[in-house]
Amino acid sequence: MRKYNSSYPLAWRFMDALEAVFAKIWPKGGGKYTPYLMLTPAIILVGTLAVGLLYIGDSSLRTLDRSTFLFSEDYSLENYRRMLSETFTFTIIWRSLLGAMIVTIVTLILAFPYAYVMVRTSNTLLRKFLLIALFLPFFIGQVVRAYGWLIILGSQGILNDALGLVGIEPIRLLFNYPAVLFGLVQYMLPFGVLMLAPAMTAIPEEVEAAAGSLGANWVKTLWYVILPMAKPGLIGAGLVVLTLSLTDFAMPAILGGGSQDFIANAIYDQFFRTSDQGFGSALTIFLIAIGSMLVGVIFMVFGAGTLALGSDKK
Repeated sequence: MRKYNSSYPLAWRFMDALEAVFAKIWPKGGGKYTPYLMLTPAIILVGTLAVGLLYIGDSSLRTLDRSTFLFSEDYSLENYRRMLSETFTFTIIWRSLLGAMIVTIVTLILAFPYAYVMVRTSNTLLRKFLLIALFLPFFIGQVVRAYGWLIILGSQGILNDALGLVGIEPIRLLFNYPAVLFGLVQYMLPFGVLMLAPAMTAIPEEVEAAAGSLGANWVKTLWYVILPMAKPGLIGAGLVVLTLSLTDFAMPAILGGGSQDFIANAIYDQFFRTSDQGFGSALTIFLIAIGSMLVGVIFMVFGAGTLALGSDKK
């Protein structure tokens, strides 16, 4: 078929020109610098975070003059001394650490059977239902879910209304520590399942069948076969849930009603309510330090689990 110049659209010629220019800038195959160029967005993001942390570290060494509301020009450790001397900081730190550990343990206990059934079930309908139930909370958002629990668990909420039908007086189910932990478990459960599911998938079903053929019942198979082989997933899920729970803001603020603050809530108060950015920065640095130490201890004792990306041989 005869070709005419007019049959080749102008837009295509423009794209050919762009392709030629791009081929000169970026050779075919990408060249040896391609991996480094692909890392550029991540490096910029991490670099921006590092600059922000340096600014926070600088602010933590400056004290606020309450008479002028200006920060001192000189550096000092006054904010850290104040943080370690005031009782409320120890209360908040202990509440945050204890809550994060409780939420992590309960989440793993609930996430393990969920992930196991989702991976092992042969019922396609059940697997789809479990997947939908797992991913649906991500489309709702944490704040919306927290307000949903206000509607359900409030003094005039659905649960207390149902209890009233059988003659039970309204029970205070919100604005206390258990309510915060309950909300955090419900929020963290999908993260735990998502971290555990790949580890459960990697366990061959033949191994469980072999354990049964050797006389092991289901409990022994679970304890001596499945749990040890799922250890990387349990460690990875535990690390993710622990760090997210320790730094959470919304659940303590909404379900705690301001009386069950975690460290993140105290940092928010210092930055936006009292305008003491120096003390808030000191709390931020302490939160980063304590979170890093917890992760480091877990790495040393249990290994990095699935977060090691195959390099952990434990």
